[in-house]
Amino acid sequence: MDEGNAGSRGPSEVTAGFAGDSTARKPQRFSARLKSQIVLRLLRGEDLELLSREWGTTAPLISRWRDEFLSAGQAALKKRKGPERDEIKRLREKLGKATMESELLREKIRRLEQNRPLSLKRPRK
Repeated sequence: MDEGNAGSRGPSEVTAGFAGDSTARKPQRFSARLKSQIVLRLLRGEDLELLSREWGTTAPLISRWRDEFLSAGQAALKKRKGPERDEIKRLREKLGKATMESELLREKIRRLEQNRPLSLKRPRK
């Protein structure tokens, strides 16, 4: 009687047992590290469907993680970094200008203090 029941089980009942057989607990939310490990396994050639069953998630979700992973890698390889690079350049120029103005003002103050009658230095005879 058990053999007859085993043959009549539907595909969802069979896959539910497969996914639940793992001793590792499946996370409800996936960390970035775990997502990258799953994506790397996928890129190494493991089957998408098997990974989705193993981790209890959908194949389109893992595919989206793969696409995001690959696009982030492409962005890192681009030569131009975008608006951040322009902003850093602008701020460095502004800092250089402020530093130059500060040095010029200190030099001007030093020269003016040398001609004061109550200077801290003794006048030369």
